[in-house]
Amino acid sequence: MEPISLAEPGVPAGNCSSVAQEKFHVLVGVTGSVAALKLPLLIAELLKIPGLEVKVVTTERAKHFYNAQEIPVTLYGDEEEWQLWKGRSDPVLHIELRRWADLMVVAPLDANTLAKVANGICDNLLTCVIRAWDLSKPLLFCPAMNTAMWEHPITARQVEQLKSFGYTEIPCVVKKLVCGDEGRGAMAEVWTIVERVKRILEEGDVPRQS
Repeated sequence: MEPISLAEPGVPAGNCSSVAQEKFHVLVGVTGSVAALKLPLLIAELLKIPGLEVKVVTTERAKHFYNAQEIPVTLYGDEEEWQLWKGRSDPVLHIELRRWADLMVVAPLDANTLAKVANGICDNLLTCVIRAWDLSKPLLFCPAMNTAMWEHPITARQVEQLKSFGYTEIPCVVKKLVCGDEGRGAMAEVWTIVERVKRILEEGDVPRQS
């Protein structure tokens, strides 16, 4: 996996800022919900937006649901976090990623990671990025879980906690789930997520790298 680079390949460092302004950086977080099956489609649709650059942060459990070879952008996980840092002068990946990104989309956000983020737990690369997130930048989260888990009273409280941080919920939807149950809990459709990103781009009031 390639490390974060502030300069584009072949571009002198002095010209880096002008190049960076041409790209809008979207960091996609993916967690261990079966909705992670949609990651290749989500990335493909995001890449159709002109001027967008995308990177992905994955939890280990999320890897069970997609083929990394189908992801045409840089994919980071816990292993890369620890491989990159060898000594005091080395970059810290979760900090480099939060600096790089202009917007973060966590899709899907499973029940486990929802609970972690709501309580400030940061025990993997993805949750460390979220804990360090610049709150002046948009963070969109797309819950996805079984209906019974969604209807547990603690879920609503945890979603509200994330919203109180300034994060934006893209609500889950009602449909027949992979497990066979039918009800609310499925991740929002990919087109809904992509349209929300487009809307933020059109509004144009997003702080750049901090």
